[in-house]
Amino acid sequence: MIALEARALSKSFGGLRVSADVSLAVEAGERRLIIGPNGAGKTTLFNLITGELRPDSGSVHLLGRDITSVPSRRRAHLGLARTYQIITLFPRDTLLHNVMLALLGLSPLRWNPVVELASCSALRQRALDALARVGLEGSADQPLAETTYGERRRVEIAMALAQRPAVLLLDEPFAGLSIPERQQVLNLLLAIPRDTTIVMIEHDMDVALEFAERITLLHFGAVIVEGTRRDVVDDPRTREVYLGA
Repeated sequence: MIALEARALSKSFGGLRVSADVSLAVEAGERRLIIGPNGAGKTTLFNLITGELRPDSGSVHLLGRDITSVPSRRRAHLGLARTYQIITLFPRDTLLHNVMLALLGLSPLRWNPVVELASCSALRQRALDALARVGLEGSADQPLAETTYGERRRVEIAMALAQRPAVLLLDEPFAGLSIPERQQVLNLLLAIPRDTTIVMIEHDMDVALEFAERITLLHFGAVIVEGTRRDVVDDPRTREVYLGA
């Protein structure tokens, strides 16, 4: 079964074409890596998939459903979650509160203007469970501002996992992490059950290659190489445009 499919996605900003007929099909349970030099169109592809940008042409399909015209806010309800290259969290709130806010967006309680999160025991437990999955349950009541950068990355992943997505998009989850933190995050991602399909953008090839099963290489907004780890790493086009050989 194809969990996520992009069909000939194209996007231009004025005369700059940032996505050029990008197509990919990600099998359910797959671990897919998206690589490419800066400006290759990787984050733009994610933004097209999540609906934060509308394509000029092409379509996006989630679990067999065409979601091209579905608003971005609705795609989370259909099983799509993502993290961002630049962390977007609430530093003055606790880790638990950040995760509960992510869950609130999927709950009917979001329409209640006077809801008190502290009284939402079901949401609280789901948030605690998500923090436990990333090893941060002991820091649930700690303000985010008092955590390390690596812990904030893990909180962001917890927020996404708490939504129980069918497809999880990770935008450079290892960026800015120390070597021990990278290993922590890698172990966390490797432990995610296969009922969640993962597509990841990453520059750190050492850890990314250990994670990925198939790789898509973008260059100037187009797919130029795609295949298994060995296929892509051994392809001369990869060495030319990405590995600098």
